Amino acid sequence: MKLVIIFGPQAVGKMTVGQELEKLTGLKLFHNHMTIELVSHFFDYGSPAGKRLVGLFREEIFEEVAKSDLPGLIFTYVWAFDLPSDREYVEHIRRIFESQGGEVFYVELEADLEERLIRNRDPHRLLHKASKRNLARSERDLLQTMEKHRLNSLDGEIGEANYIKINNTACSPDEVARIIQERFQL
Repeated sequence: MKLVIIFGPQAVGKMTVGQELEKLTGLKLFHNHMTIELVSHFFDYGSPAGKRLVGLFREEIFEEVAKSDLPGLIFTYVWAFDLPSDREYVEHIRRIFESQGGEVFYVELEADLEERLIRNRDPHRLLHKASKRNLARSERDLLQTMEKHRLNSLDGEIGEANYIKINNTACSPDEVARIIQERFQL
């Protein structure tokens, strides 16, 4: 069982890289908006009910996949490094998979702001993330979140052996997926 956590700021390309990595490895992609979009039909993601439901769905999926005979899972996440609760959440997910004998891989993506703003409007992104289709709101959220939180790690902050940081500003999603596959022998 392998868990690949792809993290980075909004519109950095986590889902798209995850889709390409899924094609290469056969690991199932569970991008963070799969639960957000489901729940946001009923409750705003930022509301207590929305956050609780997203958390419950994700927890159940992690638990079941970790116990299954699937080869693994790719999960995408926006990790705010200034929030201890985000680190605790990532550690919690890691423990779920490691308790079942799984191996965890950390992939951090970073890209220039200008490129992220372009990607935020990409039709492929909008197809899979209905909550991002209000472009003015989505762009405002991207910029405000960047101002409020630190969304990429500092040098040496991630001490895991199975870790890679990739600046994918000028890389295609399939190039990044191949780098990940080769680095971790997936």
